[in-house]
Amino acid sequence: MDITTVIFYILSAVLLFAAVRVVTAKNPVHAVLYLVLAFFTSAGHWLLLQSEFLAITLVLVYVGAVMVLFLFVVMMLDINVEKLREGFWRNLPVAATVALIMAFEMVLILTNQHTGLGEFKAAAPLAADASNVKVLGRLLYTTYLLPFELAAVVLLLAMVAAIGLTMRSRKDTKVVDPADQVKIRRNDRVRIVKMQAEKNVEAADAAESGEQQA
Repeated sequence: MDITTVIFYILSAVLLFAAVRVVTAKNPVHAVLYLVLAFFTSAGHWLLLQSEFLAITLVLVYVGAVMVLFLFVVMMLDINVEKLREGFWRNLPVAATVALIMAFEMVLILTNQHTGLGEFKAAAPLAADASNVKVLGRLLYTTYLLPFELAAVVLLLAMVAAIGLTMRSRKDTKVVDPADQVKIRRNDRVRIVKMQAEKNVEAADAAESGEQQA
């Protein structure tokens, strides 16, 4: 067993532990931090596969941007953890069944004679001037062009659906029409009333003396 295999098993163990803790952690902030750890260990796997570009992209995009945003959102929201964990044990059988089905599908894919690892051979060492970005771009836009476009369409649909769910009108929310805001003028909102800046002292004294006599 060489050092690469040892590092692979260590990273895999850390990745499995972090993935389990993402689901089972009671504190949402701790769950997000465990997810960051999972991304770092996944980047280590990419480095073992000599895909430095994907490893750096995973760290910069997910850990450096997306997960930091998630962490700030989770810390700013007042999340009731006990309420979220009420249905954990009730939904556990369904979740375990889905996990087993996904694991079985992955085993079928890996053991298939066309897509499996039966005839997998160790990759030859790359040249010093080899570019992972160039190879990745050639594969994405030639061999895997159709799956790449389908993934882009799915992400676009998810974005449109998220915007549609956010922008829909609800009974408990106030909706503001920008067109009506633009049409508003000052005279419609503000009314200027002219009042005397000073009060006549003699008239005030006469009014007070009249009230006392009465």
